Amino acid sequence: MLAIGIIPARYASTRLPGKPLIDLGGHTMIERVVRQARQANLQRVVVATDDERILRHVRDFGGEAVLTAPDHPSGTDRVREAYEQLGVTADCIVNIQGDEPFIHPGQINALLDLFADLTTQIGTLVKPVVSEEELFSPHLPKVVLDGQEQALYFSRHPLPYQRQHPQSEWLQHHRYLRHIGLYAYRPAVLRAISQLPPSPLELAESLEQLRWLEAGYPIRTAETMLETIGIDTPEDVERALRLIKNQK
Repeated sequence: MLAIGIIPARYASTRLPGKPLIDLGGHTMIERVVRQARQANLQRVVVATDDERILRHVRDFGGEAVLTAPDHPSGTDRVREAYEQLGVTADCIVNIQGDEPFIHPGQINALLDLFADLTTQIGTLVKPVVSEEELFSPHLPKVVLDGQEQALYFSRHPLPYQRQHPQSEWLQHHRYLRHIGLYAYRPAVLRAISQLPPSPLELAESLEQLRWLEAGYPIRTAETMLETIGIDTPEDVERALRLIKNQK
């Protein structure tokens, strides 16, 4: 199976401008993401960026990068353009978040394993919720699955709602799952979903994957116990630097 990892990396960020080029313990964030992704079972890892500075930097450290349009509304659209620029035919395209420098190669491989089944169209990861803080945080979307481990719905609110128990006991009575925002797609599906208009559920929850579900595209999931750390704020940078220091 030919699998390509594409890492969308925009320069602009409301809370952290120039985020991909931030230094994290001697390596930029985007370099750390590329290094981690290269350890997975991917035949190629490509950065898709809208900025010449990021393009030059990736090529300077020996990575592969393509320049994409600056006005893509989502990382999915940027990934699609990058794949089309590459001019190759892959069996699977993995959309790897450019702001998760600690992504584990095992997480990517777990996603790739879903595509051994030729019926898989879109894949993503889920992780058990282990704390009330996770459960009730709107910044950590939750997901409910059917009996075949396919997503039924994603929400920023804990699902299901347990009428018979106080919220402080919800974790004792149900196994909640959190969504990890790593995606993989068949190329034809990636092209199709990137042309879909925003959907009512997506607009309500501000979760792009709901657009795909509303359009009838099944999303298969794999479970991971590994944590990911996204970098969105200066506080996240400090937390990442502490983690890197502790790993040495």
